[in-house]
Amino acid sequence: MQPYITRRAILSTRLAAGVVIVPNTTEVIRNADSTYPFRYDSSFYYLTGFNEADAVFVQIIGAESTQNILFCRPKDLEREIWDGYRHGPDAAREQFNFDAAYSIEELDQKMIELLQNQPRLHTTFGHNAAWDSRVASWVNGVRAKVRSGVTAPNEIADIRSTIAEMRLFKDEFEIALLRKAGLINSAAHIRAMRFARPGQMEYEVEAEILHDYYRQGSRFPAYSSIVASGANATCLHYGENNQRMNDGDLLLIDAGCEIGGYASDITRTFPVNGKFSGPQKDVYEVTLAAQYAALDACRAGKSWNAPHEAAVRVLAQGMIDLGLLQGSLDGVLESLSYKQFYMHNTGHWMGLDVHDAGAYKIKGEWRNLEAGMVMTVEPGFYIRPAANVPKHFENIGVRIEDDVLITKDGMENLNASCPKTVAEIEAIMAR
Repeated sequence: MQPYITRRAILSTRLAAGVVIVPNTTEVIRNADSTYPFRYDSSFYYLTGFNEADAVFVQIIGAESTQNILFCRPKDLEREIWDGYRHGPDAAREQFNFDAAYSIEELDQKMIELLQNQPRLHTTFGHNAAWDSRVASWVNGVRAKVRSGVTAPNEIADIRSTIAEMRLFKDEFEIALLRKAGLINSAAHIRAMRFARPGQMEYEVEAEILHDYYRQGSRFPAYSSIVASGANATCLHYGENNQRMNDGDLLLIDAGCEIGGYASDITRTFPVNGKFSGPQKDVYEVTLAAQYAALDACRAGKSWNAPHEAAVRVLAQGMIDLGLLQGSLDGVLESLSYKQFYMHNTGHWMGLDVHDAGAYKIKGEWRNLEAGMVMTVEPGFYIRPAANVPKHFENIGVRIEDDVLITKDGMENLNASCPKTVAEIEAIMAR
């Protein structure tokens, strides 16, 4: 529990005196009486380590001391027969190091008490209308007692940006989980390369990846897998995964696992038949060179956007060299004509969420990279049929993605064990 205790202590130093309220998520009905697999709110879990639904974290920050409180589902032996173990308030307080814990059924009454004579309220706003309304009812409940001499918070602030800034910098506990997730995911992508053959369905390859996640201890994917063959690889968020893979297709797999709540996000592109054609290899080599250029720009002190700028320059020059675009490199960059074939950014923050919390700009300017940040580096090259596209390049889609930890002296590629050169891929796929 020490990482969570430390984070709660840090949070209390970054906020003015008052009350912090961070809710967890609840179970969501899928259909009839079936629910989706439960996933806790990342910020709630970041501060508590508690993974049961219908819970709320409260922190009372005073001038001299701070109190941490958990509200959770009550112990209920009958429900445990049906749904599994519940900690209940007493066990939760002891095992998760809270100063106090109460049943979630007491939340409305207790919050009116806890908010009395507090100068500020820090919570989440604008994400869930029902939660916003409930918080407002507590504040109004305190205001209704004004004649008895109590006061209500006169300042209400959204806490998300404060927690997001904390989550942006990973501690050693988080880094260890991210490394483990990277190793699991790398092995699953290698399994997919060895398994894939012409004539299979995309979902058969997806099943191999998921099997390897579960086999290695990752119970859930971090997001819905993209297993896109042929023309499907030119659709950035393709998710049907239901097409038959043909001899001569490239297969783009964007898939990630989750371990201990922390994500891995890898994309690899390879030929279904194990051998790149000439045009496929040309496009692939340009994309790989762009990724190497972007990785070189992943350094503390560099702008967040520096890896993207480096990747775009290599991709744009490659588009010119392959005859897909005309003109000078500067002209192509200025006109943004490269966006016909590369239309997204080169990365995003990663951690408890695959698109993790944290600001990309500060006061309107791209922030600088700092040690402890984790980001993806994922240039792509997507060629849909068009008047300026030669027939042999049509429907080639390539993306290459790795997860990177920024260090004091450079960067660490968390997916270094996952092959990506043409020679490595073809060797793995050799039958």
